[in-house]
Amino acid sequence: MTRGRQSDHHLTIIGVTRTNFRTYGKAPFPVAVLHGGPGASGEMAPVARALASNCGVLEPLQTATTLAGQVEELRTVLQENTALPVTLLGYSWGAWLGYLVAAHYPALVNKLILVGSGPYEEKYVAGLEATRLSRLSIEERAEFRSTVRMLGEPTAEGKDGLLARLGALAAKTDAYAPVIDESPEPDKIGVQGDLFQSVWQDAAALRKSGGLLALGKRIRCPVVAIHGDYDPHPAEGVRIPLSATLADFRFILLKDCGHTPWLERQARDEFYRVLKEELPLTVSVDRTRGVC
Repeated sequence: MTRGRQSDHHLTIIGVTRTNFRTYGKAPFPVAVLHGGPGASGEMAPVARALASNCGVLEPLQTATTLAGQVEELRTVLQENTALPVTLLGYSWGAWLGYLVAAHYPALVNKLILVGSGPYEEKYVAGLEATRLSRLSIEERAEFRSTVRMLGEPTAEGKDGLLARLGALAAKTDAYAPVIDESPEPDKIGVQGDLFQSVWQDAAALRKSGGLLALGKRIRCPVVAIHGDYDPHPAEGVRIPLSATLADFRFILLKDCGHTPWLERQARDEFYRVLKEELPLTVSVDRTRGVC
């Protein structure tokens, strides 16, 4: 396998067939990157490539259609394919998923890095929605609201298209100074609207009940949150709750940065510099690969 490039495990490699992860670099894989969504498989590929120049990286592709199922799926993939304990680098929804796995299976995780995480308490959700809507036109606001509503309806059809459109609208609200991804590789596998609806419904209920934040008391590893100052996901919704809950927590705010740091023109170098400091000493960051 070429160093720094991915291997899609829907093919048979060394006699083992897998459908829910990709690898970058060489084994062992001390780092795993977790994509957002739920249902946005493949979006962490640029970061995985950036880290793979001197460190094997696993990119799990979540396929389970329930919250508990995604936790167990990730546990299995990590146990079977990584050098445990592993460093989990989770983006957006992936930050929550990494948090849940670190809470339920603390022995599997030696460090948790949360990038662009959603807020951990319900009281911050209104601020997220208000910020996003304020950055859209009147017509786009109406479309945003209707798309969210339809995604939440169990009988709605065309959910993959709805989720893709919601992502396009969110891209307008979430980026500060985005770069254009010119990668020729088909990193993104495609969005899964039904998966999003079924998993997110349970995750949102867990946050609303207070259970999401409470699970943080079970986490034993160091946790670092990296957040953009322009990210509509409110920074205080991550910093304040986790500072009061986690035993070992640090918060890093990136200037002139939206929700996806590695695609931000003014923040990507600082993002990769921070990652280099926070990841295991064996990791060397190749920012040219990360930038695509």
